[in-house]
Amino acid sequence: MTTKAEITLPIYGMSCQKCVAKVSAALQAVDGVSAVVVSLEEQQGRVMVVDGGPGREELLGVVVATGFQIVAPITKDEAETAESRATDNSVKMEKNRTSTFFLQGMTCANCAQTIEKGVARMPGVSSATVNFAAEKLSVSYDPNLVQSTDLIVKVDALGYRAAAEDSEDLHEGRRQLYWLIFAASLALPIMPLMWFTPFGSATIYLICGLSTLVQFSAGLTFYRSAWKSLKNLSTNMDVLVAMGITAAYGYSLLALFHIFGLSGEVFFETSAMLITFIRFGKWLEARATGKASQALKTLLNLQADRALLLVDGKEEEVPASQLRVGNQVVVRPGEKIPVDGIVVEGSSAVDEAMVTGESLPVEKVPGAEVTGATINTSGRLVVEATRVGSETVLAQIVRMVEEAQGDKAPIQRLADAVSNWFVPVVVVISTLTFITWYSFVGAGFLFAFKMAIAVLVIACPCALGLATPTAIMVGSSVGLSAGILFKKASVLENISRLQVILLDKTGTLTKGAFSVTDLQTVDAVSEAELLKYAAAVEAASSHPLARAVVEHAENNAVTYPSVGDVEEVGGYGLVCQVDGVRLLAGSYRLMERESIDVAAFEGHVNAWAEVGKSVIYVARDGQLMGVLALADTIKEGAAETISRLRQLGLETVMITGDRQAAADAVASQLGLDLVEAEVLPADKLSVVRRYQKKGRLTGMVGDGINDAPALAQADVGIAIGSGTDVAKETGDLVLVKGDIRDVERSIRLGRKTLAKIKQNLFWAFFYNVVGIPIAAGLLYPAFGIVLKPEFAGLAMAFSSVSVVTNSLLLKRFAGKL
Repeated sequence: MTTKAEITLPIYGMSCQKCVAKVSAALQAVDGVSAVVVSLEEQQGRVMVVDGGPGREELLGVVVATGFQIVAPITKDEAETAESRATDNSVKMEKNRTSTFFLQGMTCANCAQTIEKGVARMPGVSSATVNFAAEKLSVSYDPNLVQSTDLIVKVDALGYRAAAEDSEDLHEGRRQLYWLIFAASLALPIMPLMWFTPFGSATIYLICGLSTLVQFSAGLTFYRSAWKSLKNLSTNMDVLVAMGITAAYGYSLLALFHIFGLSGEVFFETSAMLITFIRFGKWLEARATGKASQALKTLLNLQADRALLLVDGKEEEVPASQLRVGNQVVVRPGEKIPVDGIVVEGSSAVDEAMVTGESLPVEKVPGAEVTGATINTSGRLVVEATRVGSETVLAQIVRMVEEAQGDKAPIQRLADAVSNWFVPVVVVISTLTFITWYSFVGAGFLFAFKMAIAVLVIACPCALGLATPTAIMVGSSVGLSAGILFKKASVLENISRLQVILLDKTGTLTKGAFSVTDLQTVDAVSEAELLKYAAAVEAASSHPLARAVVEHAENNAVTYPSVGDVEEVGGYGLVCQVDGVRLLAGSYRLMERESIDVAAFEGHVNAWAEVGKSVIYVARDGQLMGVLALADTIKEGAAETISRLRQLGLETVMITGDRQAAADAVASQLGLDLVEAEVLPADKLSVVRRYQKKGRLTGMVGDGINDAPALAQADVGIAIGSGTDVAKETGDLVLVKGDIRDVERSIRLGRKTLAKIKQNLFWAFFYNVVGIPIAAGLLYPAFGIVLKPEFAGLAMAFSSVSVVTNSLLLKRFAGKL
């Protein structure tokens, strides 16, 4: 029995189906090649060879001789580097570039807005977005007008620090802890010293000294931040804190030394404890936000740092960053694969859980594709690199998640608008509080003064600033761990509001793995002849139906000739020439276009359509030869997914090019609400627009490449990915594992994330709406309740911590996906 092996070849430079046909014919002409399938979208070909047939190197030579490339074209990063080095004025001007910078020095949402506005005003900058929770700045700019170094200088001029790489030597949480310990060690002794006065009347000078140390060490950061803010004609939380601690400390100092005639009670403990409590809150906040971004950091740690490069048969250990496309690397058992590539030698089982989520290792043999950062569990492999560095699947995933976390959800606009006028309003309320108690109620100066300070320090715009980005960070991280990649923060919000979801049939609801089940021929044509010509035509296509016909012919030992002048008629089929004969293979619409009578098989076709089978008509020189029926298999979990989507209140609609009867048969098995049948690929976009014109938020689920226009048009485009090149996936959301059930999971995650954002915003607003009046003394007349400034500061700190902690509770949802 003759055995066959499949060899996968990279083929770059193809731009249309004629290119596909050209390279297919060249490979098919090689002795020992039994079948060729070339994919334009994937830029690769799969060649079946018999025992003793050509090797991989010979086939690669054929690809090159045909006029195509076997090495990926120059990457965007390499092109940018080449452009930057070029001095010729004729060099093409580079378009907008987007860069991300790590920020330091922000203390609240108003700081983020100061940076955004300052950078956005620079010539050549089209947009600037700051993620306060992640401490990142994303800038879209024209590199011909402004450089990345100019952006860093601008941020520095605004009073903050920016870097292209995260260069922090000390984790923010640990630094805040050190400052907390320092402040507490000085502030806590003040309380017992006030009661026990071990040095008599001189004890107050020791208290003053301890408070001064806290004020101008741990408290100095609030003055610096306030100065930066005021210098940029804006206000932030630290302006309020600085005013509060200055008022408490300054009055106490003046009263102690009887300056300006002041004397009486002093309260140094207020400023010292206030600084300590706020430092305590900052530490808790840093820890919580660190946990929110932990998933992305964990993913980054999956990358291999070193690789064994194979040079002239010798292994050489090199940094993984030095690898280039075409290099061959050795991967030993237990090691991480450092690049995306193709196995050229050896066999093994590879743990691909990082990409696909599957716990069972996948067997890899020569010709099989492997993904960087996956783990080789058993045998030795030699892998040829096809994607390295920023082009690998892992790098693409990280880049997508970073962009999503750096994006702003529409709902955040409310918090940004409030933050703009928050601090000035609080200052006004604080002033009115003092005037009301001192001038109208007749309370003492110190009582009114402390009330005013409490109002200043209890107000917190930080909770508003953290409400949305922390929930987005955690939500996108939960999705990441489940193989659900959100490209933008707005997607998490929009997906929760979908009303209609359109699902492409082939490859989405069904496996797209067809098999020929029936053949019918005219009297003058045998089944073998029909299969021979059908396979000859379909060999030039990568469509799942075409592949099934070719595979059926090969399994039945039917040989077929190579064809020329292949024309792919979108949504209809293929037209080509072979041995001077014009062949057609495709749908009944193609036969109608060519005026070919198909009435002879109407009964058979209708019967097949009723059970959901697809039909391919074959004609030669204007005469029908016969028809083939093919059956697809519904994906595991498809019916369950449709049921759950309907339970979520969504209307489910299937889009397919099949005839109405065949489409209805599949729809009845799945329990869909509506069917859009006989839709050409180019018309899917129109279907999406039709539902949108009805005023309904519409989602589209497709394969991410063939359905690109419809996915881009939809309010939320959901791409069922393959896990091999997520950057090519069109749409707002990529389901890396290719599991249809992730569609429903992503919608539930979006709804849960939006609910957390709303909860956070509610508590942030509620805290300020309730806290400020209490600090102003609203409860004092009726209940005698007074909020001391230091405890007002503690409450302010805990408001931010509570918002971040509430977002972290989203992690519990991961187990329910």
